[in-house]
Amino acid sequence: MAKQRIDHDRLFKELLSTFFEDFLLLFFPDVYEHIDVHHLSFLSEELFTDVTAGEKHRVDLLVETKVKGEDGLVIVHVEHQSYKQRTFPERMFLYFSRLFQKHRRRILPIAIFSYDERHDEPSSLMIQFPFLTVLDFRFLTVELRKLPWREYIRRDNPVAAALLSKMGYNESEKVEVKKEFLRMLVRLELDEAKQRLLFGFFETYLRLSEAEEIQLRNEVSQMETKEAKQVMELIISYEQRGIEKGIQQGVKQGIEQGLKQGIKQGMKQGMKQGMKQGIEQGRQKGIEEGKIDIAKKMLAKGYDVDTVHELTGLPAEKIEQLKK
Repeated sequence: MAKQRIDHDRLFKELLSTFFEDFLLLFFPDVYEHIDVHHLSFLSEELFTDVTAGEKHRVDLLVETKVKGEDGLVIVHVEHQSYKQRTFPERMFLYFSRLFQKHRRRILPIAIFSYDERHDEPSSLMIQFPFLTVLDFRFLTVELRKLPWREYIRRDNPVAAALLSKMGYNESEKVEVKKEFLRMLVRLELDEAKQRLLFGFFETYLRLSEAEEIQLRNEVSQMETKEAKQVMELIISYEQRGIEKGIQQGVKQGIEQGLKQGIKQGMKQGMKQGMKQGIEQGRQKGIEEGKIDIAKKMLAKGYDVDTVHELTGLPAEKIEQLKK
């Protein structure tokens, strides 16, 4: 099966547009201090064509705002880069030039590098002669893989929580990173939509194996009682959503099977009856198969029979059989 392609730019745009103030406060406190965060407006996407390279590029995030104590508007341009590109500073300058040409305002460019390798990324583009510096273009940068993740776990900042998944941890630290992410999520007390955004972002970039998930639960159970309960409830709530998604997929497959059965009846009445029976049978079968599949995964992750029964609704006897 082909590996599903991750839309990195969309994920980062959704995260940063939802938590833009938190992003500035986390990585650029000096910028945050001077920007009027009460005057933020997200501009529509800009599409630029690079005629020389034969490519089209879409600017990731444009935010119109003001500098405190000053009249007039400025634009903050945030560009996310998920792969190494030698000409990236040139691209940042071209974006800057075209944005300035269109808006005629001061523009603050920021680049976020999220690829897995560690690089020393340039933050400027210079064009000069021995007798003259024609251009000295600079932009702010965040290189996620260089950031020591432990330094961010005590900051109650939603952007820090999500981006733990892209910071400089080792493979042996993955379980601990997710545990600290869950603890941050509990402390943040966000509404469900924002919580799901952070959880989905984190899980896209840092996913544990079944053995690691069991290790995570063991470590959570050793935490202080109240915190352990809150973190475990968070884990179970998202696994419950996974169960519901699995059941929905099972229902969808069942309906499709039912339609096929209805078509095979041949006659009009037979088709109608066959479709009705097939849909219902397929629906029930899909739900049942979805529950069994989820129950097997939960048992493999160390859940006890009572918990599996509570979350899937399967009879305890059936769950006991699945353990064998």
